[in-house]
Amino acid sequence: MVAREQFSADLESIQKSIISFAYEVDTALKQAIDALYERDSDLAYKVIENDELLNERDQEINEATIQLIAMQQPVATDLRRLVAFLRVSSDLERMGDHAKNIAKSVNRLNVLSAYEIPPAIRDMQEVVSKMIHSAVQAFEEEDVSKARKLADLDNVVDSMYGELFRDMLDERKAQSGKHQQTMQLVFVGRFVERVGDHITNIGESILYLVKGTAVDLNK
Repeated sequence: MVAREQFSADLESIQKSIISFAYEVDTALKQAIDALYERDSDLAYKVIENDELLNERDQEINEATIQLIAMQQPVATDLRRLVAFLRVSSDLERMGDHAKNIAKSVNRLNVLSAYEIPPAIRDMQEVVSKMIHSAVQAFEEEDVSKARKLADLDNVVDSMYGELFRDMLDERKAQSGKHQQTMQLVFVGRFVERVGDHITNIGESILYLVKGTAVDLNK
């Protein structure tokens, strides 16, 4: 009984670490977009430097989870939960990478001539932030319905990116000498869109945890 109580406590500790990790990634993404609109290279560098902390967070979660698997040799739902922990942490780490990539694009943009940033990028980030918070709720509550709804929000982000991409190509044609700026902004939009994809992956991991089968939310 004591061993089971300790195992449950360890599971809860890892889950809390993942939730904290998710909010840290959300902050990194918001800071990267703030740096873009404010042309703040110092903030962009902070996001880049802090990515190492996010990588360490992922490593800590992986090590704690693998150790628990090795020591407890869990089966059925417990094993699925630990596998889901590994998958969710991996997606969060990749999301942090995209925030870092946005910050790198900010620094590239800031050495170029003045440019106008489309509001659509901020709009995309706000939808993605909503997705992160919804994913955390679904993860905490093991809520299948909320996990499935992440795919609907991801479709919204995909549509927004498609419109941004078309608008930026038209802008590139209209403004000679701004091609580098345009392409960097397209990259930023793509990085935000990819964050949405990874959140959808988290939804799939939640469904795997609850149902025990692989589900493709992108269908």
